Amino acid sequence: MRRLATLTLMLAVPGFAHALDLTPAQTEGPYYPRAALTETDSDLNRFGGAQAKGETLVLDLRVVDPDGKPIGNARVEIWQTDHQGIYLHPGDPNVRQRDSAFQGYGAARSDSDGRVRFTTIMPPPYEGRPAHIHAKITPPGGATLTTQFYFAGDPVLARDGIVRRLGKALELVTLRTRANAGNGQQAELTVVVRRAQRRS
Repeated sequence: MRRLATLTLMLAVPGFAHALDLTPAQTEGPYYPRAALTETDSDLNRFGGAQAKGETLVLDLRVVDPDGKPIGNARVEIWQTDHQGIYLHPGDPNVRQRDSAFQGYGAARSDSDGRVRFTTIMPPPYEGRPAHIHAKITPPGGATLTTQFYFAGDPVLARDGIVRRLGKALELVTLRTRANAGNGQQAELTVVVRRAQRRS
């Protein structure tokens, strides 16, 4: 039986409709891309026609509201380090040594079922932080959720201050990988955000 990482918890309360826990917000961090990028598609593994180093990760996200209804046309952004733990950002002290074939940032829109797929690499831990992927999710007309995704079984998780503040909500942003049909790893996660409020 394959392992999936659709980790949204449902709360069943007698007499009330089921509700999904919102994906927890987390810090943006210092390395959100600031400069205009020449490539921002959902395949981070190829930049300028070259193939990035590192183990491939196919990341399938689904954006839904607290009622479990899909949110289409949500803007989903991810950014992360290359295989050496270096960000595409002038503030990273090692930016000149980064893998120039790794895009480092990608953005896409969710489809009518709320789904979006990114092809990236498995990020390494660095400077005491666990392996993670940063993300921003913006539903049409709604507020942006900024968060981070982590990997099950990472021994660094227990020592990370940002992770410790999540408590049990860590389950909502934890990826459980499995072998991809081609090569590398694959993971799935459901992201729960509020829709834009309707004006009366």
